[in-house]
Amino acid sequence: MKKVEAIIKPFKLDEVKESLNEIGIQGITISEVKGFGRQKGHTELYRGAEYVVDFIPKIKLEIIVGDSILPQVIEAIEKSAKTGRIGDGKIFVTNVEEVIRIRTGETGEDAL
Repeated sequence: MKKVEAIIKPFKLDEVKESLNEIGIQGITISEVKGFGRQKGHTELYRGAEYVVDFIPKIKLEIIVGDSILPQVIEAIEKSAKTGRIGDGKIFVTNVEEVIRIRTGETGEDAL
């Protein structure tokens, strides 16, 4: 099993969610996060004063999937989150040792 974490632009969330639903992903955890990469933030104007926004609002998706569906999940996120501009985000994939469904006690991929 793998944990897929994706940092995406907030306005792309619905497109990514629909793409994942189409390939059969049922569970997603979503967090509103802030950060920066190469973008390094930007400046904004408020009541005539210019100020720097260091941390850009992003959405973080967390999905646990079986190894067999991993390539489809990555492709779905990549295609639906891409705008072609700086700040599109990143996808991280890590190993998951064990998953346990608290309600039933199911383990492994049965718990997904």
